[in-house]
Parts: sequence; structure tokens; C-alpha cells
Amino acid sequence: MARIAVIGAGMGAMAAAARLAVAGHRVTVYERTETHGGAVGRFARDGFAFDTGPGLLQLPAVYRDLFVKTGREPLEQCVELVQVDPAARHLFDDGTRVLLPNASRAGAMAALEAALGGGAGARWGAFLDRARETWDSTRRPLLEEPLPADPDPLGLDPYPALRTGLLRRSATTLAEIGSRELRDPRLAALLASYAVSYGFDPLTVPASAAVLPYMEQTFGNWYVRGGMRALADAVYERCLARKVEFVFSAEVTDVREKDGRACGLELADGSGVDADHVVAGAPLPSAHGPHRESGTRSGRFVVCLALRGDRDTDAVHRTVVHRAERDLPMVTVGRPDDPALVPGPGHEAVTLTVTVPVTGQDVGGSENWATGDRAEAFADRVVAAAESAVRGLRERVLWREVRTPADTLRETGSPQVPGPALAGARGQLLPAPNRSPLPGLSFAGGWSHPGGGLAHAGMSGALAAGLIVEGEGFRGSR
Repeated sequence: MARIAVIGAGMGAMAAAARLAVAGHRVTVYERTETHGGAVGRFARDGFAFDTGPGLLQLPAVYRDLFVKTGREPLEQCVELVQVDPAARHLFDDGTRVLLPNASRAGAMAALEAALGGGAGARWGAFLDRARETWDSTRRPLLEEPLPADPDPLGLDPYPALRTGLLRRSATTLAEIGSRELRDPRLAALLASYAVSYGFDPLTVPASAAVLPYMEQTFGNWYVRGGMRALADAVYERCLARKVEFVFSAEVTDVREKDGRACGLELADGSGVDADHVVAGAPLPSAHGPHRESGTRSGRFVVCLALRGDRDTDAVHRTVVHRAERDLPMVTVGRPDDPALVPGPGHEAVTLTVTVPVTGQDVGGSENWATGDRAEAFADRVVAAAESAVRGLRERVLWREVRTPADTLRETGSPQVPGPALAGARGQLLPAPNRSPLPGLSFAGGWSHPGGGLAHAGMSGALAAGLIVEGEGFRGSR
């Protein structure tokens, strides 16, 4: 039995902790805040509740595997998963509306053709064919396996771009795919929205980001009844059931080394912790060193709206409002049909989410989202944009809560939200590998391979635990 110290109680860290405990190790988690879940946050007031982090789950098989491997109770016995259908409504500046079904390629093609015409559905289907090739070639190395010792091949973009002329080069960014291959500004905006939601810039993110819409339209979106925080609670309870210990309000400042190997932790109160192995599940600079932050410098700006009046009968769970403004390209409107989130009938809890730029760990300079006046003024614009998605929105508002990257910094230690690992871009979008250069130290969570997102964080926990339990020969799930 090894003593394992885990830094942070985020989703990836807890996934690793539960797996390591089941393998017979003594696991203790040290969390700088007073609660678990990391970026899977929740804001509650006056009987209303809102998810302040991820609003939907993709690839639920990752958490099904976690619960199967760590106990007898399957995931669905611990939380209620609801497949979101339709997947989303997209509202464009010209008034066009598209309702995309969940996990149905044929349905998406038909919906796009009906709304946009001109062969839009066929062009989207052909794009998804190329996206599937990208997914097939990168799924294992970028999601299911530890990064190889030589990651250079993953610096090449595997997207089989369509050449649009004899003398023209193929598309190399997602924006170029939109303009050259989709040839409709609304289709291009639809494609770009998948990158923007993760904090990537479509003008610079490589064409391999085509896997993002492919994942959603192939495997679907899922909601956890009671809010996504319920998933974090379930993982935490599974850890407790497996005898994982949690120490809250315990900030880790450094990783101890002895004889060239990690041997414990240094805490902010001056005390130390001895360990045979350390798993860093949070972006600790002293542990990560020159850590690559998955190529994104974006955070979440969230407006929680407590509304009077019942949810519209034709409302959908998620609406994406596309905008032409550079600093406000889209607003995601979350309207879950969940009585657990409101104080009673005649109320609705709506969440508006925008990805915004942030600069550095201190959210400083011109991107200072901690400034109250700036945040409130931006929130006014976000609410105005969302009026096209929620009838009578302004008149229904009882109160609102504005959450900025400054809140994310306070709660998670970083204002930024990590994006998933992507091939291409000369490897700049590959986060830290789960194997650390320092023996005895492993990485888990969204800041490590395979990157951010609920599914990716859960898989990082599986990879980090697998490397500890099975050693260097571990190659991931089969």
C-alpha cells in the first residue's frame, strides 16, 4: 500500500483518487478551497440554483467506466442522466433559426438544409466525413492513451482538408474550413461556435478542431438531473466510499523532492506531508514548471438569471445566439427543464455563458474582469443578446448574479478554463503529459493530458492512476 497525496479536488483529481484507492493505496486529497468539484461550480440563492461551470456532459462512458471500476453502483444509480434533445437551437444575426437534433447526423443535415438551403446539409455532412477521419486518427493518442514519449507526430494536423482549387492550399484553420468548404457564413458561424465554446479562436485553432462538432453530433449531449454539480457530488461520494480522505482549506505550495523523486507536499501553513507518490490535479506552477495551458487564454463569464414565470413550452435546453461582434461572438443560453433548480412553479433559472479573454494568473491589465462596473456593463450586453432566445426576458428578471474569470481564479486557482488537447499547431495545444519529468509525480485534471472538459478530465484521472498502478507499460484502456 502506497501513500498517495493528491493536489486538488477537481473532477480529474477525484477520478484518479477513487481508482487509486480501489487499487489498494492510501489516498489523501488536499484542496485549497472548502469544497470539491473544481470548475464544476454551483451558485444558489432564494431557492434558485445554477451551474457556473460545464452545463452538459459529453462521452458519459468515461464516468460510467469510473463508477464500474470503483464500485458496484453504476453511474445511473448515483445520478439521473438525461439525453438532451434537441441538442441546441442556433439563432443567427439574419434571423435564421436552426434546431439541431441530438446525436443524429442525418437529422442535422436535414435541419440545416431546411433552414439554410443551397446544399448546406450536404456540405455539412461531407465536412463531418472529414471530421470523422480526424477523430479516428487521434481518438486513442489524444483521449485514451498517455502521450507518447515522442509527441512530435501529434504536432501535425490530421484533418484531410478539401482543396478548393489547383493552386490553393488546403484549409489549415477552422475558420478556413468554414469559408472554403462550408461556403455559408451561417454554417461557418455554427462551426466556429464549437471552438469558441472551449475558448479557442477559430482564426488560429487548427483544422483538427473539427473533432469538437463531430463528438457532439455523434455521441450527443447529456444533462445530469439536479444540475451538473450533482455529478461532482457523486464522484466525491464515491471517493469517500472508497476511503479516500479529504483535507479542505489546505493550500499546496510545493512538491517535496528527495533523491530526485517526489516525496510529499509543502502546505501554505508551513506543514509538510509525506507521500510515496503525488498526483497534481491543479495547475500548481512549482509542480508543472513550464506548463502549457492547452493554447487557450479564455475564461467563463456567466450571468445567472432568476426569472418569474414558467419556462416557455417551446423552450430548448440550450440556445446559441450568434453575434457579429468580435468581443461577443456568441452567447449560450441554458434553460434546463429541471424543477430542482427553482423554488417552485412559476419560476425559471436561466444561465447565460460567454467565453472571454483573460490575461495571466492575476486577470490583470486590460482584461481585468474583476472590475465591477466593467462586468456589469458587459452583463447588460449579454442579457440584451439573449433576449432573442427568451421571450420577455428583461421583464421577467427577479435578480441576477454575474460571475467572471476573477471568480474562477478564486475558486480554482486559475482564471482560465483549459481546452481539450488537439493535434496540429506544432504541438502547442498538447497539455502537460500525465507522466511528469520528476519521478513520483503525475498530472491529472483539465490542465494535463487529454485537456479540459468533463469527459477529458475524467479520462486524465484514469490515465494518471493507470500509470501509477501498472507502471510505464500502461497504454490506456482497450
